[in-house]
Amino acid sequence: MPDSPLLTAAAIAVIAMAIAVVVAVGLKVLRSFRELGTDAERATYKTLHAASRAGQHLRTGLNPAGAAKASRQLRSILGCDALAITDTAGVLAWDGSGEDLKPALMRLAADVLSGGRTAVINAGELLPPGAPGDKSSRQRAAVIAPIKAGTRVVGVVAAFAPAAGAGLVRATSEVADWVAAQVELAELDASRTLLMEAEVRALRAQISPHFIYNSLNAIASFINTDPVRARELVVEFADFTRYSFRRHGDFTTLAEELRCIDRYLLLERARFGDRVQVSLRIAPEVLSTVIPFLSLQPLVENSVRHGLEAKAGPGHITIAANDSGAFAEVTIEDDGVGMDPEQLRSMLAGHSDGDHVGLRNVDARLRQVYGEDNGLVIETAPGEGTLITMRVPKSQPRHDA
Repeated sequence: MPDSPLLTAAAIAVIAMAIAVVVAVGLKVLRSFRELGTDAERATYKTLHAASRAGQHLRTGLNPAGAAKASRQLRSILGCDALAITDTAGVLAWDGSGEDLKPALMRLAADVLSGGRTAVINAGELLPPGAPGDKSSRQRAAVIAPIKAGTRVVGVVAAFAPAAGAGLVRATSEVADWVAAQVELAELDASRTLLMEAEVRALRAQISPHFIYNSLNAIASFINTDPVRARELVVEFADFTRYSFRRHGDFTTLAEELRCIDRYLLLERARFGDRVQVSLRIAPEVLSTVIPFLSLQPLVENSVRHGLEAKAGPGHITIAANDSGAFAEVTIEDDGVGMDPEQLRSMLAGHSDGDHVGLRNVDARLRQVYGEDNGLVIETAPGEGTLITMRVPKSQPRHDA
């Protein structure tokens, strides 16, 4: 065919153009990935990324392991030759050159630790005359800024550079303030843990006086008339108290808590007889759900003490646990004397004292662990009984039973 060379040339040209377009588009895409925005945007990202990584290492407070890892990130933010972090007792971390200055740092930081004001130490003043140190140390200046947690100075951040300009002074002070915020968050986490432990101790204290006394009296009443049952109740009492006063762990499983409740109700029925009737409706798939330790037993005890004990004749408690999507939903319902909703609301808010301290403590712990929207839901009215609902996530990777 006479025109086949022309067609071939045209096809080659089309292919070459297609390749050129693909290459051009590819280069443009690669360039856009490489640029990742303007210089200012890249600098902002780099700073925020370094701060985020440093913050992860400081969330447990000022300690050598966390400070050593955080100091690398903080030095990159300041762009200084070396950076050190101390507490009030000694140097926790040093990153960068000039470690011959490390033994002198606490002496240099003494005024900052005592007065709480940033200090600038010029070149040549870092080491006293005659002190060992290389030439580079004597050419280096330092900015030492206090780390303040509240009104307390808990340490310093020290930045070393060839000269201490106004920019480095301001930046080092800001970094020290940021470290202080991380330390305060760590202290807040520790305080929250201590508060939860104190509330568990309060629940244990609530159990011990009245329940132990009444249980022992009930057991004593069976010693002569039914010694076999008395021995069984002693075993149940021992198991209940062993669980309630255990010293390890803030969490347990729903199954363990239900076993504790079963022992509790056995002992209460020994005292009240047929006046306390109980129904259970438990979905097997939620038995392994992790819940705060001693979060259900006080709710059942509230139903017995304040719902049924004051009621004439027999009373009924229904304990149910159901699968509700991502949550396990537990309800405890009694047909007892009920309570005044306004008085209950005031007590849960901590505005008034009352006999329902167990409810308040459990409600507060649930909100601390799972957030403000996950406290107890209580429906009640005088003479109408009480329905308490508790919802907890079925997946809790950070909580071990």
